[in-house]
Amino acid sequence: MTVAAERTRLSDVAQRAGVSLATASKALNGTGRMTTETRQRVQHAASELGFRPNTHARALIAQRSFTVGLLTNDSYGRFSMPVMSGVSEALVSKGVSVFMCGVENDPELGRIHLDAMLDKQVDGIIATGKRGDRQLPAELAELPIPVVYAFSKGPDDAVTLMPDDAQGAREATEWLRRSGRRRLAHVTGPEGFAAAEVRAAAFREIAGPDAPVLFGDWSEAWGHEAAARLWDGGNGPDGIFCGNDQIARGIIDALRERGVDVPGAVGVIGFDNWGVVVRATRPPMTSVDMNLAELGRQAGRLILALSSGEDVAPGIRHLPCSLVVRESCGGAGPDRMTA
Repeated sequence: MTVAAERTRLSDVAQRAGVSLATASKALNGTGRMTTETRQRVQHAASELGFRPNTHARALIAQRSFTVGLLTNDSYGRFSMPVMSGVSEALVSKGVSVFMCGVENDPELGRIHLDAMLDKQVDGIIATGKRGDRQLPAELAELPIPVVYAFSKGPDDAVTLMPDDAQGAREATEWLRRSGRRRLAHVTGPEGFAAAEVRAAAFREIAGPDAPVLFGDWSEAWGHEAAARLWDGGNGPDGIFCGNDQIARGIIDALRERGVDVPGAVGVIGFDNWGVVVRATRPPMTSVDMNLAELGRQAGRLILALSSGEDVAPGIRHLPCSLVVRESCGGAGPDRMTA
């Protein structure tokens, strides 16, 4: 039975054609990469169901507003602000403005902000968040405009940018080895976080399968507790790679309280290169920088390309991290980048 035209939605077409919402949208808009057979199957399903694309959606594709929306659930701004900075840097010289909306973890708030962006006829949307293995609470799959995911999980057929956690973790662990450290340990956040598990696996590639890995919270308090565990019953490690800077700072403070010299007896490396933490730590902390501003710049360039009708291959693109060497593990004086 044919669904009445006024009640037919894109999701009905996608279900009839056996494709995702995003693929159905791209097939009907004449965008995206797919086989001719898939595009024709979607178009045939739309014809059978009497589906007619919204005229406003067509207008969004045909016109340019020279604005881009950025959606985030990172209300603190720890990760979204560097991304936003990079996006703006990439777009401002092209005459494109960026406005950011915080959606917290509220689907209703996500819908409100998304509707506002569509009303403003933005040329595209960049989705970013506070962790890369979770999607934002906003339905972005059916949109008639391009979406780029930056430090946020996207669907398989989307363009997604992520820092290369494994590469950053390997580089940190290799630096500890090259600094003469042999008894290595890794202290990180909760199991179940993709970043924590990827970094731990990369650490063990270099340190060995029996090297201790301690999972806990992303907090200084956990760093203190982890130090106590590592030093209970004897000598602890001489090199510690931490899953973030807050954990590393907690460990460094705990070692100072125990009278353990950093970096003389133990080298410590953090992850995130959060300026307010790494430079205030004593000694200043060596840390892995995820290069989120560069990730934002690339997201901005990609959203421009997509909104101009260029064909951009979907998939996850991992951008390299950089190790910033300071005094907590082998550095002295100005910050030194190793990659």
